[in-house]
Amino acid sequence: MGLARNTVLYAYEQLATEGYVSSDRQGTVVVDLKSNVRLSVRLSVQLSGQLSVRAGESDAAQDVLPLAQARLSRRAQNQSHTHNQAQLQVQSQEGAALDSGASKNTVDAVLPDAALTSAFAPGVPALADFPQASWRRLLDRAWRSCSVAQLNYGEAAGELRLRVAIADHLRASRGVLCEADQVFITDGTQSSLDLCARLFADVGDIVWMENPGYKGALTAFHAAQLQVHAVSLDEQGLAPDEIDIVQHRPKLIYVTPSHQYPLGSVLSLSRRMQLINHALAAGALIIEDDYDSEFRHDGPPLAAMQGLVADAPVLYLGTFSKTMFPALRIGFMVVPKHLVAALTRALAHAVPRGRACDQLALAEFIQSGQFAAHLRKMRRLYRHRRDVLSAALSLHLGDLGVVCGGSAGMHLALILDARAPDTLVCAQALQQGIVVHPLSLHALSHAAPVFNGLVLGYAQIAPEQIEIAVEKLAHIVRQLVR
Repeated sequence: MGLARNTVLYAYEQLATEGYVSSDRQGTVVVDLKSNVRLSVRLSVQLSGQLSVRAGESDAAQDVLPLAQARLSRRAQNQSHTHNQAQLQVQSQEGAALDSGASKNTVDAVLPDAALTSAFAPGVPALADFPQASWRRLLDRAWRSCSVAQLNYGEAAGELRLRVAIADHLRASRGVLCEADQVFITDGTQSSLDLCARLFADVGDIVWMENPGYKGALTAFHAAQLQVHAVSLDEQGLAPDEIDIVQHRPKLIYVTPSHQYPLGSVLSLSRRMQLINHALAAGALIIEDDYDSEFRHDGPPLAAMQGLVADAPVLYLGTFSKTMFPALRIGFMVVPKHLVAALTRALAHAVPRGRACDQLALAEFIQSGQFAAHLRKMRRLYRHRRDVLSAALSLHLGDLGVVCGGSAGMHLALILDARAPDTLVCAQALQQGIVVHPLSLHALSHAAPVFNGLVLGYAQIAPEQIEIAVEKLAHIVRQLVR
């Protein structure tokens, strides 16, 4: 074919990463995805009796016909117009408060503000490398063109121009199947999670969560009085078993498939299709938190779950806190088409939007190509910092820990020797100005399996500082082991 060997190897590695092929000593074979999916469908039929299977269809994803389609929760449907307005305004403010204080970490509340930009605080982008001058020009232009009407409350779904820009970007970069009317602007991922928990589930409904998982999601689900059911992980990601399916029928399924938080695994393609089938069988919605998958280091970004099946039962969540800067406070949800009208009505008088100029500036930032250029620059920067951190951890802690989760994102997970409790490591590191988060605190309950280790954000730390910080961490760990 006239292709270089490295090009071919790179293509096969990408196919393996996405779960299309598997390799062993015998060679590389195409994974029988259809058999895996149909096995999942048969299991779901036996367990729930809620599916019917079409005969003769070539696409396994089309074999599933849900009898019950996901809809707004009863509490969202039953609220009167007046009560809906007052109640959801309070809930929106609560969600915004959660979002401003709950990033993907566990100890922000007890840390000084300066520590949040220290090594190795997770979830913090390289703020010094954001193009502030360009952003100020866009803001100035937006304010000059702002009308008097735009100083009032805006549409609950957000500025149309930004929704169009986001939809175009997601179709091109993430394989998301959506139109602008399916995009709803929020105040960030935590605000999106709060809305999902309250609008798509009722008190006492079950939500599946990855274990270990993101504590911000756990907070939102507990605030909405949902039953959180911890589902274990394996090398392919979320791994529900028959007990999960039969005894803990979900209303919502929360996953971080492209870069599991905090371990960093990638949900395989066959597992994604099985999860979609489980959701269809249960009449559930999958919440796909795509928090940092724009930063894919080993190959191009993986396609989102939302785009794998037409009209997939997926609520796709994204944020600009990681790709741009946290203080922007803009995130978004992409909802299935059949939910657009109901969600629009539910939010119309309940979540009044503002900050039109910020949204218009962001729309121009995306549509002008500056956002894509910024992402390319950050990918190179973060890939280099990941490599430096990986090498330093291997050199100084290779005998006492295992690094995982480096294929994407802005953090690594380090599984530590049990003789060095991660909470003690983090406490002693903080005394030396190093912010690391204990992996054990990401367990969803005391009864759930607990990983001992560290979550290490590397996006905001200069490469020359990484080696010094890792040496200090290694000294702390070795002292505890001794």
